[in-house]
Amino acid sequence: MKSQMRAAVVVLAAGSGSRFGHSTNKVWLPLSGRRIISRSLVNASKSFRGARTILVINPDDAEIARTTLEREIPHLKVEIIQGGTTRHDSEYNALKYLAPDIEAGEVNVVLIHDGARPLATSGLFKNIAEAAHRHGGAIPTIPVSQREMDLQTKESVVRVQTPQAFGAKELLKAYRQAHQDSFHGTDTAACMEKYFPEVHTMAVTGEVANVKITYPQDLVIAEHVLEKRGYRD
Repeated sequence: MKSQMRAAVVVLAAGSGSRFGHSTNKVWLPLSGRRIISRSLVNASKSFRGARTILVINPDDAEIARTTLEREIPHLKVEIIQGGTTRHDSEYNALKYLAPDIEAGEVNVVLIHDGARPLATSGLFKNIAEAAHRHGGAIPTIPVSQREMDLQTKESVVRVQTPQAFGAKELLKAYRQAHQDSFHGTDTAACMEKYFPEVHTMAVTGEVANVKITYPQDLVIAEHVLEKRGYRD
């Protein structure tokens, strides 16, 4: 019988705004009345009772992070830690921070989410977490249309999103080994696949609206989606 799920949600926000063409990290830009990161954090945490919520930031963003959380989402308990020079390093920093509770069994599922994906609904977080708890790992995927791929490709192709979730102890072990090997995965699933290929990672149906804010036009899309939702999830 499976133990009760005890989740921690890690939201990554330690990047830069270079591709967006902005001087600051895009997660601090406004989106329909709240900053992008605030919407990501609310949706990441609202489906879990008692879950830890960890925000990983660039050290230069400490002040804006503190003031944003106090002003926009004071009801959420968010633990802020510093990220690394790469996405993988930021994930590892979060896992090291959680390590005592993971090793003690106080956290048994870890979700890692890109803070620049503010439209992932709380329902998606819940589905991913529950699938990871049952099977060991879970990632959200959506099919890639024929127009988006080489017409000669006959195999089914999917686009992987976040949040991605895995059993906490296996995930921590994988990242510790990756650190020793100087391995940097493209995402959480890549590191798990390398070090724990026996873990069954479930593909869970993702959400078409779960876009990553990468370019200015993505903000327009996100604002339209939020308007359609009535500014909920």
